[in-house]
This record gives sequence, C-alpha cells and structure tokens, in this order.
Amino acid sequence: MLTVTGCPSPNVGQPFCLSPLMSASLYCHIVFLFADSLGENTKVLPGLPQPPTITHQSPKEYIMDPRENIIIHCDAKGKPHPSFSWTRNGTHFDVEQDPNVIMRPHSGTLVVDLSRARPENFEGVFQCTARNKYGSAVSNNIVIRQSKSPLWSKEKFKPIVVQEGVSLVLPCRPPAGLPPPIIFWMDNNFQKLPQSKRVSQSLNGDLYFSNVRREDSRNDYICYARFTHTQTIQQKQPITVKVLNQAPVDERKPTFLIPSGHSSAKMVLRGHVLEMECIAEGLPTPEVSWTKVSGDLPGRRASFLHFNKTLRIVNVSESDAGDYRCTARNQLGSAQHTISVAVKAAPYWISGPPKNLVLAPGESGVLTCRASGTPKPSIMWSRNGGPIENSPKDISRKVEDDTIIFTDVQTDSSAVYQCNISNPYGYLLSNAFVNVLSEPPRVLTPANKLYQVIENRPALMDCSSFGSPIPKITWFKDSRASTLDGDPYILHDNGTLEIQVAQAQHKGKYTCVATNMLGIYENHVYLETKEPTHIIKLPDDKVVQRGRSVLFECKVKHDKDLFPSLIWLKDDEELPDDERFIVEFDSLSITDVSERDAGTYTCIVNTTLDHDSATAELTVVEPTPAPAVLHGRPDPPTDLELTDQKKRSVQLTWIPGEEHNSPIEEFVIQYEDSLHRRGHWHDLARVPGTKTTAHLKLSPHVYYTFRVLARNAVGLSEPSSPSRMYKTDPAAPDQNPKDVRGSGTEHNNLVITWQPLSGLQSNGPGLHYKVSWRQKRPGSDWTTVTVANNSRFTVSGTPTFSPYEIKVQAVNDHGDGPEPAVALGYSGEDLPLSAPTNVRATVVNSTLAELHWDPVPLHLIRGHVQGYKVYYWRRHNLHKHNPDHMEKRILTFSGNHSHGMLPGLHPFSHYSFNVRVFNKKGDGPPSTAQQFKTPEGEPGPPVSLSVTDPSLDSLTLEWSPPHEHNGHITGYDLKYQPVNNSNELGPEEELALAANETSVTLKNLKYSPRYRFYLNARTSAGAGPAFSLEHAVKLEEGNTQTSHPVAWSPRRRPINKARPASPFANVSSSVEEDGALISWEYWGPEKNVYVEYIADNSEDEEEWQKELVNGSQNVKLKGLKGGLSYRVRVVAQGHHEQPLHSEELFVTVPAVTSRQVDIATQGWFIGLMCAIALLILVLLIICFIQRNKGGKYPVKEKEDAHTDPEFQPMKDDDCTFVEYSDNEDHKPLKGSRTPSNGTVKRDDSDDSLVDYGEGGDGQFNEDGSFIGQYSGKSSSRDNAEGQESSGAPSPINAMNSLNSFV
Repeated sequence: MLTVTGCPSPNVGQPFCLSPLMSASLYCHIVFLFADSLGENTKVLPGLPQPPTITHQSPKEYIMDPRENIIIHCDAKGKPHPSFSWTRNGTHFDVEQDPNVIMRPHSGTLVVDLSRARPENFEGVFQCTARNKYGSAVSNNIVIRQSKSPLWSKEKFKPIVVQEGVSLVLPCRPPAGLPPPIIFWMDNNFQKLPQSKRVSQSLNGDLYFSNVRREDSRNDYICYARFTHTQTIQQKQPITVKVLNQAPVDERKPTFLIPSGHSSAKMVLRGHVLEMECIAEGLPTPEVSWTKVSGDLPGRRASFLHFNKTLRIVNVSESDAGDYRCTARNQLGSAQHTISVAVKAAPYWISGPPKNLVLAPGESGVLTCRASGTPKPSIMWSRNGGPIENSPKDISRKVEDDTIIFTDVQTDSSAVYQCNISNPYGYLLSNAFVNVLSEPPRVLTPANKLYQVIENRPALMDCSSFGSPIPKITWFKDSRASTLDGDPYILHDNGTLEIQVAQAQHKGKYTCVATNMLGIYENHVYLETKEPTHIIKLPDDKVVQRGRSVLFECKVKHDKDLFPSLIWLKDDEELPDDERFIVEFDSLSITDVSERDAGTYTCIVNTTLDHDSATAELTVVEPTPAPAVLHGRPDPPTDLELTDQKKRSVQLTWIPGEEHNSPIEEFVIQYEDSLHRRGHWHDLARVPGTKTTAHLKLSPHVYYTFRVLARNAVGLSEPSSPSRMYKTDPAAPDQNPKDVRGSGTEHNNLVITWQPLSGLQSNGPGLHYKVSWRQKRPGSDWTTVTVANNSRFTVSGTPTFSPYEIKVQAVNDHGDGPEPAVALGYSGEDLPLSAPTNVRATVVNSTLAELHWDPVPLHLIRGHVQGYKVYYWRRHNLHKHNPDHMEKRILTFSGNHSHGMLPGLHPFSHYSFNVRVFNKKGDGPPSTAQQFKTPEGEPGPPVSLSVTDPSLDSLTLEWSPPHEHNGHITGYDLKYQPVNNSNELGPEEELALAANETSVTLKNLKYSPRYRFYLNARTSAGAGPAFSLEHAVKLEEGNTQTSHPVAWSPRRRPINKARPASPFANVSSSVEEDGALISWEYWGPEKNVYVEYIADNSEDEEEWQKELVNGSQNVKLKGLKGGLSYRVRVVAQGHHEQPLHSEELFVTVPAVTSRQVDIATQGWFIGLMCAIALLILVLLIICFIQRNKGGKYPVKEKEDAHTDPEFQPMKDDDCTFVEYSDNEDHKPLKGSRTPSNGTVKRDDSDDSLVDYGEGGDGQFNEDGSFIGQYSGKSSSRDNAEGQESSGAPSPINAMNSLNSFV
C-alpha cells in the first residue's frame, strides 16, 4: 500500500528513497510505509500501484521439531496484492499436490502438518516468491533441517586405574545432535560433580584432571548430554576411576593437555563468540593466565571461564585478530602456548540494504548495494527473481558493480531488483523495487484549515502534497499579487511556509499551489494572530503566624477570543484536598494556617495557544509567646571521689550541678576501660536524683575511669570531668561461653560453635577455650582440645547423625572458668536409608484420598526428620482407557506424620503414588508405588449446544459430550421453557435423553417466539452443570396453537464425528477382582443392546453367553473362570435382519493362586520341554539351509539399514534373526517414545529435569538414564500412530505400550 506523510514542520517526514539525481524535496512528498507503521500525520493513498515487498520471512536456518507442525513464513505487500509460489531445492514446489501442506490465505506462509507425514520428507532449501504485474520479490534461502537427538553409541568401560598425582582425561564424546547438545558431568545421585582449577570440563565435554588425588576414586563419573531442541537428556555409561597411592609420582612443572604443541591457529567470524582454552597438567596444580601478544585484551568483551582456562571474547571484530598466549605456571616452572586468531567476516552492510526508488517518467535514480566481508564478497544482481543478464534489455538501466544507474525511466521500467552478496561464510539478499509513477499533484493538507498563533511568535502553515513528478509548491496571500518567497516568509523544502515573527498584518487568507507537468492543485488556509496571555498581578511572598489566614492574588490579561483556565500548585504538586484552601478565579486563600502549609505556591494560567505562571513563598511562624519561666538542662556534677576500694567493687560520690528550674530525676554513671576499649564510654549504673553516692560492682582486669551525667525533664546534662583511674586485678574467668552448639556440615563431621567472651568478660590475659566432646552412649570418653582466637572447632570422622555431648570452658592465665554445662549436638546428616512401609490409600470421595504409612525408624532417617513427601501422578482416565497426563506432583507433610489427606484429584481416574521421608540433607528412597482409583464424579458441561434446522414450529438441538466425563455418561437432561417479549419465563418442560444421543428435535413450538434451553449430562454420581442457550422460533401469523412440544430423537451422526460401519467405538475392558468391566460408546438407533462372550478355546458350535445392558454403556461380567481368555463383543438388535456387532475384544482373566506342586519336577513337563527343544533345533537347521540358499550379503550394510539397532523383530521372509542387544544403554526412556529416526518425542508430562537435574521430577529407566520432559505438548500424531499399529506385536510396540501406562 502506498502512503504519503504530511510534514507539518521542517523536521517531520522521513524519505523512503532519495536518489542523488532527485530533488531533496522528495523527503516530505513521497513516503512508502506499511499500514502498521503509520504515524498520526500519515494518510493512505488508495489505488496507487506498487511492486511486491517481502515484509516477513522465516530465518535462514530453520530446525524443525518433528512433534510440531512446520511453519515457513512468507508475507509481502504490494498493489495489487501479490501472489505467492515456492521452490524446494531449486525446483518448483507444488503446494496443492501435497495434502499435508497448506498455504495461508492472503499470504505465502506454508503450514506443514507432520501428523500424517514424515519430517525428513520436508528437509531441504525453500525459497518464496511474491509477484504481481509490477515485479517479483524473493525471500532468503530457508534451509529446513530436522532436529535430532541420536542415541549414545554402545560402550563398555573398564575401570581406569591410575597412580596418584598423574593427569587424567575422561572422554565424553556425545552423539552429534542437531543442534549440538549441552554437556555436563554428574554422579548417580544427579549431583553436579564439583570442578576446580584442578578438575574441569573442556569445551568438547571431556573431563580433565591436572593431577588426580585419592578422593577422585569413584564409580559414577557420568557424562550427560542435553538436547535443547528435543528437550531430552541422555547419559553415558558410568566410568569408574581408581586412584592408587602406592608410589605417588614426583612433582613436575606444567605441560599442556590441550591444545598440543607450542602453537595453534583458530578462525572466528566477525560478530561471533571466540572461545580459546588451555588445560595444563602438573603437580602442584598449575594456574593459567592469558595475554595478547600484539596488544591488550578487549576489556568489556573479554571474560575468563572454567577457572581461567577459557578465554571468551564476545562480538568479535577485526581488531581481535592476532596472537594470544596462555601460560600455565606452578612452583616448578611454566609452559606457554600461542594461539593465532584469524577473523573472517560473512557479508555485512556498510550503509544498509538498497532503498526502494519511486520515480516519475523521465527521471533518474540509483540503486546502491554496498557491503563488506572477509574475504571480499561477490555481488550478483537479479531482476524479478531471475539473473539480470537474462532480463529484457532496458536502455535506461546500467549495472556497475554494486550500483545500478537508471536514466530517463519509463512506466515499463517498474521492477523488483535483488542484490545477492556472498562469500564462503554467508550471504546477504535484499529486494529493492523501482516504481515508476505518473500522478497529477494533490495537496493533502485539509482545505480551509485555520492556523492561530500568538503575536511575535513563529507561524507554520503546512502544504503536504503528493505527485509524480514531484510537485512544485508556491504560496500566495490574499490577492495573489506575488509569490511569498522572501522576508519575512521562509519556504521549506517540504512545502511548509514559515513566518518567524507573526504580526497582526500577517493574518488573512493564504493559498498553496502544487504544480507538475500533469496538472495543478490549489488549497486555501487562514492565519489569525492573538494577543499573548500575561499575569499582571503576581502573588506576593507571605509570612503568616500559625492559625491566621493568607490570600494570594493572580490577575490575568488575555485575548478576548481565548478562554484561560487557572490552576494553583503547592511545591509543584496539586493542592491538598482540604476545605481550608479556597480557590477563586484570580486568587487563593488559606484559613487556619499551619506549619505544613508552608512552601512554594504557583499560579498557572493556560489557553489553547500559550500559558504564563508566577510563584510566591509562604512562611509560617509561631505566634508571639507570653513570658514564662525558663527551664533548662542541669549542669554536670562535680568533685567525683572513689572510696571503699575493693577487688570487685568501689564507692563513687559527687556533687550535683545547677538544676535550672527543673529538678534532677536521675544520675547516669558511665565508665571507660582504658585497657580494652579506650575512648568508649558505657553505662554502668543509674541512681535516683536524690542520691549522690553509688556502690559499683566491678570486673577483674579492667582499668576503670568514671564520669556522671544528670537528667531532668528538659534533658541530659553534659558529662562530668572523669574520675581518677582505678585498676582491678586479673582473675580466672567467671563465666563460660554461651550458645554452645554442635551440628555437622558434612555427613562425617561435627562442627562445635560458641559465642566467645568479650575482653571485659575474659577477667585476665591469655584467654582460650577447652572444647570437649563425646558420643552420647555408655562408656564414651571425653576428648578435649584447646582452641584460641576462634569460636568454632570441627571434629572429623564422626559417624553419621550421632548424638554428642559437648562442653566449652573458658580459661586464662589465672585459671579455669566454672565447670561448663553440657550441650547436646548431632554430627552431620546424610540421606535417609529407608522408605516408609505399609503405604496405603483410602478414597474419601472423587477428589480426595487419605494416605497412611508407617513412619521410617529414626535411626534410618540419619538426620532430623523434616517431614514426608508424597509423589503422586495420574496414570490414566478410567473412562478413556488410554494414557493421560503423567505429571508428577509433590505434597509435603512437615513433621513426623504417618498420614495425610491428598486433595485436588480428578474423578474416575487411576492414580499411583509413593512416599519418601526427607531430612535437611534431602529425600530418602521412595516406598513401593501404590495405586488407587477415584470414583465417578459429576460430569462437566457439554462442550457445545447449537440449534439447527429451525422451522416455523420446530427446531433441532445438537450438542457435543462434555470434555470432562468424570465417569460413564448415563444420559442427558434437557429442560426448556418459553420466553415472552418481556423476558418472562413460562412453564418448564423436561426431557431425559439417552447417553448415546447427541441431538433431539422439538416440535409444536408455536406458542412462544423464543425458548431457553438447559442441557446437562449425568453420571452415576449425579448431574453436572448445564449448558444454556436461548433461541427464537418463527411463528406463523394467526396460529394460536398451544400444545406442548414433543421430543423426537432422529437417527443422525454425532457432531464432528465420522460414524464407522459399526455403531460401537472405544470398546475396552478392565479386569477387577469381582469380574471384567466392559465399556463402550454407542450412537445407533437400536435400544436392545447386550454383551456376548465366549471362551477363546471353545468349539464353534458352542453358544455365546449373553449379558443384558439396560440402557447403560458398561456392564460387569461376573463368573468368568480364572486362567481363561474370552472373546467379548457388544451387540445391537433392532429392526435389521442381522444384529450389529462391535469388534471382538479379548479379555484374559488371571488364574487364582492356589497350592500346586512344582511342575518343573513333573515327568510330563520335562518331556514336553524336550520335544519343544528338538522342534526348535529342527527349525533352526531349516532356516540355516534356507539362508545359505539365498547367497551371502554384507552384514554391515544390513545392520546400517536398521534405523533402531536395539529393537529388531524376527524377519518373516527368510526366518533370520536380527541380533538383540542385552545392553540397556539404548532402552527408550520412561515417559517418552523413540521413533525410527532416533529422536525422542515428548509426551504429555510436564515433569522436567532442567539444568543439571534441578527443579523437577525426572523419568528414570532401569539403568539410571533419564529424560527431562520440558512441558511437551501431546500431538494428534501420537494417536494416529497408535491407531495404525494394528499388526503383529513387535518389541517396539510392546515397549511403547508399556511406556504409555508407566
């Protein structure tokens, strides 16, 4: 769409394109913008032609997710609207011939439905073309590739035995996925392995040890690969490392593990991230540093990772090229490695892509495509998507390298040109059109527009125009005596006329004329000048006593045609909402002034053209007080004397100072300790104001100086002069540390902490502590250590979570403190060892269950019990009989509980759960998983309710069953009542409908113009909420019949559901203790429905057993014999000659456990097994002979042809067996399905294991591998695949069936 921007001022309006050969006035005359970027002054000019322009396209690299549809974007604008076509791998891609591909209306965007197609069929290079009769624009080459997360290759690792002190590299070598995976190392407990400057992970994922220590011995070094696009995690087989310390190696200077040699080279692209790493080995562990040989490292863009072993530079530029040196250094020497970095560059724009050209016939212009790169890129021009060399010859066009020059263009020169700039590292593709228009001038400024300005201020009058060629703008005033192009007028390039100082004589009528070779256009505007607005009486500053009133005046002079508004502000904010503030038109008064009213008051007067303001200060002062008695603080005491001096006490006396008309209430005695804290005064005692003597208790080993302060009602006096110094003798401590505690930071230590004594509490020099501990058990001896200058001590090698008795005693050079109290502490915790037992569930109702368990014994919890966690998940919905969401949820019960309530459950569902105890260290092992089923609940409302086939006296209601069945739907209740013109409701009618009905026709609806309908579903638990609908019924004139409507159920299909040959669907079974529950869906007209069953091994002449249904859609077959399989079918008998049968269902009843002899010792069983073994041997010989007849074939090619090496069934054609692996490395992970291409599809689970296993509940396989599910969406393709898998069972089908219920 072509749009034109008006330019009300010289700075408004931006050019769409400006050729060096075009007039600069084009800047504000012609602007081509999309509708979504239009500004307030932008107007759309309909009907003007425009070549296509690509507005939205997919990125050049598109990695598709096989679980989701492919969407390849291609949108374009143009006039007329362009059509779209696609190429794939350079050839035409016929969208209409592929049923899995659709193109969105009015767009070129492709949507590929992968639910019925193989993703690899759509890999390739796609390009979109948008064309209309003025040209063709093309998109980038969009490369579509499928994301992949291949399985890890099978490996068996022997334990690695190394000597202490040597270097070690643990390889990861993950499978090459698309995009590449993220690598990290963890242990069996899914805890991230600690890394340091000695142990670190390289950029390729390998784990490097500069030197190994004995603590590195472990059997669970596991490398994990997280594939972000498919959101799966795979694990390598654990690696065992055993470090020997028989003969530790000698210390050595550093050498580099990677990179090798003294120098290496690295190439990086401009704008990318440069990562260089140097990992060294040596003993002691080397430290790595980095320098740039030819300059300084880029400060803000450079960072050091992996304990300085990796140098990372972001947004690389050409200045980052050069030599970088990494140095590894320890006490024995150093090693260096130089990395030469070369910076290359994919093509990038120097001044932006080429701009579109809009020219008039006969004008000239230039398209410039200027870019740079390393190496220098090549430039190729195309016209309308084809090479410019093959386009029709155009004498107005000349191509010169990166420039196309157009001279004397004509209307047929309109086209879209493509500039393709490429080098070995990438390409740039840009479309730019040349649009040759021939349009007469138009003025877009509204006619007769009135401009009002204040005298002596600038005036700007717009003349926004459009035309091709660009119109010439001239201005006239009143009689058109002459053009306005001199002082005081200024004509801007955009057509705006400016008067810098508008006077009264400038008002009047102005005419704007736009002219080009195709015509002329006039527009008239008017200018008026107004007198400025002034405040002639300014408010004065005021000083007011509290409680008085104040008045501010603000008188204004303004133009008679302008209507001013006046507002007042206080401190630049609105006036307080207070009735004391009274605002008149030209004044502000405040009554009963208080201190909070003080501030700056501003009077602001506004008109539509200008404004003025003035300010005044309000100062609030206290009223003049009456003479009164003066009160003051007392003078400081004097003449301090020390008497009755003893080791732990002294008596202090003083003389009070002047009271100043306020009696002294108390004296405050303070002291300074010149030995421990010189210059700091502390309160020691307080005595009443009537006393002048105090008996002071003192501490040993303190240099006391005393002073006294007096306090009265006014305040505190200045301190007295200090007394003479009084020194007390040192002594043994009087007290021991407080807050003695014992706890562990690791599972095998005990950290003892206490609150240390202060210098005053030490009572003498040489303060230290005797720390003692022993296990709290009979016969344990105390262990004692001495600790100085610290308030904690760590005991190592303790048993896990064992109670300890602890005591800490203070000691100095003069003796021990008192006997300390014994505190109780515990050594470090570890994960619990046992799970709760006797776990059971009692279902309270359809959404609530009560859980019980036997608590874990305290000695197995190995820590302070924090509570119990219930992990529960919904296995499947009992109605649908297929897997549902398996999102694991966690409910925590704090404290040592043995039961709890589990709320928020889904009705009619099968749940599994386990219980775990947890302490401060973490969760213990799970209990054995238990299951329970919730009973039926009330169903949800029907999904839809609509009216079809309305007539004069009847209509048909159609509905869809509820989305939430919450049980077996037993029927529907339909209520309806008439509504008159006053919206009053008439009598209510009610119909009970069968569960298999999805429509009903109501007749004889003649006595009301409208009806209101209510429809709700029922289960055995009751009726659910209703879906309401109100609809009008056409009435014949003069018809007053008032008979009640009659319900009629037509034989019709359910809404949006294709009816198969049989009226039955979703026939399923579940075997319970008291029989087999058979469920189905049925929409046939026959009412006589029953279930037939017969033993699978019965003779043909035996009769089928019959079980009546009584209108429901489920029945329980009782009396079935254990250990037998039955064929079951549902039958509908009606007016048809032959009854209608459902597909037969096989139901196996498990055998009842009873006392039996061991059949393995029975002779008949041994003979049978021998016969079977002989038969198998004969079959193998026959197959071997048959295979040799077929000739030789390469085994390697045969194995490579299989997409999944883990699961291959027996081949039917040649009886050969494909090798099955007994290794569990590549088993499908729980909660996922493994398609043939090796990727792992996400299921409906929202459980996730993100970023090294934190924050979610992963799915675990038998060998410890796991997959984190990242909020995957279930796709219809999974269901489709399940329906297609109706052939003979295979290992893949069996595994998928198992995973769907786990």
